[in-house]
Amino acid sequence: MTSPSSTTIAEAQRDMHRAYFSGAPGMLTSAAVWFTAGLVALLVSSERALWTLLIGAAFIHPVSVLVLKLLGRSGQHAKGNALGSLAFATTVWLILSCVIAYGVSLYRMEWFFPAMLLVIGGRYLTFATLFGMQVYWVCGLALALAGYVLILLHAAPAAGAFTGAAVEASFAVAIFILSRRQGVRAL
Repeated sequence: MTSPSSTTIAEAQRDMHRAYFSGAPGMLTSAAVWFTAGLVALLVSSERALWTLLIGAAFIHPVSVLVLKLLGRSGQHAKGNALGSLAFATTVWLILSCVIAYGVSLYRMEWFFPAMLLVIGGRYLTFATLFGMQVYWVCGLALALAGYVLILLHAAPAAGAFTGAAVEASFAVAIFILSRRQGVRAL
């Protein structure tokens, strides 16, 4: 027997699945921003790559909504969905954490991208609740571990940006596949 609160959470998660295709288009868009920052780090400078990631991040949601609409999704959860406030709170937390990552870059530029991997990894842990998908735990921990290893290796900023792109793109594909297998289709 299911309790009323778990039914409400399950319904809210199904709504998030439908509206946002389990978060995969947003993650794929984010991977593209990380990849672009990696190219900028290689071809221009680490400082410009930092700004590429931060400014590009502002476009992740609107571009993702466009992709979602092309996929037949609304890109907007139902009014009153209790998980909507969690999604918003994680966005505010992300923005505040970007300030911390920027501060770290003033001390050591090569730590910016690993710090952002830790931030993004932490945010994805909440997506396990938003979408009811345990794969987000694996994704969040993989991003955090990658950030930690990059710091230990004293990796160049481009390596950090390309690592973020690779991890997010890989998990976006996995989430697309899992969503299809779980029957999360446009309604």
